[in-house]
Amino acid sequence: MKKLSYLLILTFLVSCTSNTIFKKPEDLIPRDTMTLLLGDMMIASSAKYVKNINEQKKINYMPFIYEKYKIDSLRFQKSNFYYISKIDLYEEIFTDVKKNLVKQKDFYSNLSKQKDSIRRDSIKSSLKLKEIDTLEITKQDLEPSKKMLKKKN
Repeated sequence: MKKLSYLLILTFLVSCTSNTIFKKPEDLIPRDTMTLLLGDMMIASSAKYVKNINEQKKINYMPFIYEKYKIDSLRFQKSNFYYISKIDLYEEIFTDVKKNLVKQKDFYSNLSKQKDSIRRDSIKSSLKLKEIDTLEITKQDLEPSKKMLKKKN
């Protein structure tokens, strides 16, 4: 009986181990493309609950991402499983994705600041022009009054 239980335990332990490294698919998405693809997918998934120009929410943008990279979801799934099985490589890909997203965030925040400063400067200049216009009008209005005062004196 002991031998049978040892045999069952040994069989159970051996059967629990599995080979988690998948075979490289024939149509594997290259690493650099996968980095860009995952970055766009993260942006698309985070934009799902943000209103777009047409005031719509809950739009699935993933088909647009697949179309942009000319792939289908099955090809992405196969490539993703392959990269997941190589965890070190997958970590490197996500590190690159994070760097790219930070660069994009910095770029767009700087662009937004520039637009805000341009807008702020244009508002200031338009206010100055209005002040100058009112000052000129006031001076022009005062000229006849000054002449009349001189005549009376």
